[in-house]
Amino acid sequence: MDENDWKYHGEGNKSLVVSHVQHCRVLRLLKYPAEDSENPPQTAEQAFRQIQNIVDFSSNVMSSLLGDKVVHSGEVVRLPLEFVRQLSIKIQHQRPAWRCDKVMDIYSGCALCLPNLTSPTLHQPTPPAPPLCIEIKPKCGFLPSPKHVSKDIKTRVCRYCMHQHYKVANGKWKRRSLYCPLDLFSGNRQRMHFAIRHLIEEPQNNLKVFKGGQCIYSSKEGSNESPDMNSLLHHLRPYFLQGNNRINGHMTTKAVLNDVIQVLVNALLSAAGGDGGQVTDRAGEGRSFCEASLFNNERIRHGSQGLPASSVLSRILQTQMLDTLDIEGLYPLYRRVEQHLQDFPEERTRLQIDGPYDQNFLEKVQKCWMEDDGSVEYAAAKVT
Repeated sequence: MDENDWKYHGEGNKSLVVSHVQHCRVLRLLKYPAEDSENPPQTAEQAFRQIQNIVDFSSNVMSSLLGDKVVHSGEVVRLPLEFVRQLSIKIQHQRPAWRCDKVMDIYSGCALCLPNLTSPTLHQPTPPAPPLCIEIKPKCGFLPSPKHVSKDIKTRVCRYCMHQHYKVANGKWKRRSLYCPLDLFSGNRQRMHFAIRHLIEEPQNNLKVFKGGQCIYSSKEGSNESPDMNSLLHHLRPYFLQGNNRINGHMTTKAVLNDVIQVLVNALLSAAGGDGGQVTDRAGEGRSFCEASLFNNERIRHGSQGLPASSVLSRILQTQMLDTLDIEGLYPLYRRVEQHLQDFPEERTRLQIDGPYDQNFLEKVQKCWMEDDGSVEYAAAKVT
């Protein structure tokens, strides 16, 4: 455990990730507010339990919903405290300034160890080129039911597209993305092509491209600079020069972009990543699904009919739709649970608010398709 063998990889609101420079492994460490840096908010055992809950939820709940072939649950590990402290010092200057309101947990010595999927291990003695990893955060792929929302626009425009206007207005992003999750989850190749093209053109934090474990394409929040798509396509061109009747290695930028998008569409629609049909280019169209309003909202609201049931997108969508409530429908259930726990705090364990996330918990979640019977059990299952 030498801190010099690890490098900063990225972070979110709750955790920070470092990757090993030689082995395909990452460590995910907890974060907490900077004002708590001298007084950790939880004990080492509580931190261990928190991370174990993440593993349990992934292995017992998400693996059942998405399929164990596409879920990596990882394992909790205990690390030497001196290693963690030196690692924190080493990576501090690499962290984005706007993330530094929170600090890395240096007291518990607990972390989640996972495979580094940005640098996948290929089962070839000498790979012809560094492996590519394309990371997509698809966001919510359906519209909420009208009975749970007070604003009619929520039944016509998805949350992501509304947030684009908000985030540009408050300066988080300089340009609005035309990506719409409803296009990606439609199962319609033309619309999926349209969605992925807009993800590439304006990736924000919804798309990253890694080559041999190194991020070669992404956006930085608040930056005035657009990501260099020509540089990305220059990186990707060698992967597409073989076959397809390419003559003398010549390939236009548009051809590279179309090939990249077609590979992604095929992978997202296929259970095993097999080949699919041709994709029609929608170059020149400048509107997302939400802006165009060309398709039937009811069909999208209740799930696309075009996604193969075995595809990863279909499984993600069906999992998302276990919660059909907008925040307006969910908040009253949250208040019901909150009030109940104020009156009966010992019920927290029975309702599995903090786990364990086992088979019993999964069954409770899946039964939540039923109508609200006014019980705290229904509300707790929905909230958790």
